[in-house]
Amino acid sequence: MKRRTFITSLGAASASSVIVAAEPPPTLRNVSTDVLVIGGGTAGTIAAIQAGRLGARTILVESGSQLGGTTTTAGVDFPGLFHAWGKQVIAGIGWELVVDTVKLNSGDLPDFTKPTGRQHWRHQVRICGNLYAALAEEACVKAGVQLRYYESPLTVTPTGGGWRVRLAGKGTSVEVVTKQLIDCTGNASVVGLAGIERLREKARQPGTLIYRLGGYDIPSIDMNALQAKLVAARKSGALKPTDINGTIAGFLGKGGESGNHIPGADSSTSETHTATNLLGREALLRVLRFLKEEPAFALMTIERLQPEAGIRETFRIIGETTITQEDYTSGRVFEDAVAHSFYPIDLHYEGGVTPKHLNEGIVPTIPLRALIPKASKNLLVAGRCLSSDQLANSALRVQASCMAMGQAAGVTAALAAKAGTTPSQVPLADIRRELTRHGAIVPPRV
Repeated sequence: MKRRTFITSLGAASASSVIVAAEPPPTLRNVSTDVLVIGGGTAGTIAAIQAGRLGARTILVESGSQLGGTTTTAGVDFPGLFHAWGKQVIAGIGWELVVDTVKLNSGDLPDFTKPTGRQHWRHQVRICGNLYAALAEEACVKAGVQLRYYESPLTVTPTGGGWRVRLAGKGTSVEVVTKQLIDCTGNASVVGLAGIERLREKARQPGTLIYRLGGYDIPSIDMNALQAKLVAARKSGALKPTDINGTIAGFLGKGGESGNHIPGADSSTSETHTATNLLGREALLRVLRFLKEEPAFALMTIERLQPEAGIRETFRIIGETTITQEDYTSGRVFEDAVAHSFYPIDLHYEGGVTPKHLNEGIVPTIPLRALIPKASKNLLVAGRCLSSDQLANSALRVQASCMAMGQAAGVTAALAAKAGTTPSQVPLADIRRELTRHGAIVPPRV
């Protein structure tokens, strides 16, 4: 198109434009459903798909733009652990999505027949996080789940047989009446809005902003000299001790991936989440400027940079049962166990992390009552905010375990909605039967 013709067409478009009066506040709309899941992260996505596949009318609310949470937005795109001691202990919908993501991206699964020893990360599954998000979204749509992005709960009020939840989003105000409510926010935010007590540690684990650096040649770097410079930068304040965990050789060897800590990380409010992300990006810039001073890093590039920091710990519920470190490390099989978990005790601190591995043959379990806030009705949680002490939670919070408890919560909520009862009154045999029918691995009865 010639320039004069293009300008003329712009004029025509402007002439046809309509001036719209200021928009009034959005009209409150009312919606009803069987199961309402708040939080489309690792656990919430699976809970919603499972409830939908059981025929429950299901709504999934996510404050961001995609599903997956820690696995996608936070960049921990190496979920695990699904296998323990030479056999698979977690399967079901989460495993289904992980395998589909690997296959569609022409990837390979680890060889799970090879023991990892204390290198548990060898059985974590590398996936494309954004592809996982797309496949999870597709699975939700196929299951009949109504997805609501960019919305957050404002109020949570009990009704005679369920909950009334006020949601607010971009130009949207919705009130949802639901029979069953599942809190998968990671922060037990819904539980807090409902006026139910939560707990948190005075000293929480740090967060991590995941990124990966490239464009440098490790054999050409004088690591001793660079390590000495790193020590000096920490002493002068040019770098904070948590900007680069461990040695510079270890940091560069993995491209800086998961190589930092953000002290005081907190995602429980918009203000604290903002502050956490700012601290993470400030640390990244300090590291880049420090390295760029060296000729060996003249061509260094950022190969990936996540939009949000990963958060390890905020609030947890006080459940009908609390999983302790002793329960976890002894492999206690709870009488109401609905899922397995498998990961070392993985408590991070500002100086790093030293995993404490389980003894051979130990496979912990997750009881249904740890997903039910104490004395509540028609309410479940799934994900890292389950009822557990801090040390047990440091292992329970990983993706495979959260996927397993999300599926258990989805089954329980769907069955409770159908029967018109509360989750604690759903027969355990029915829950276990449906979990098995949908591919999950259920711990043996004690």
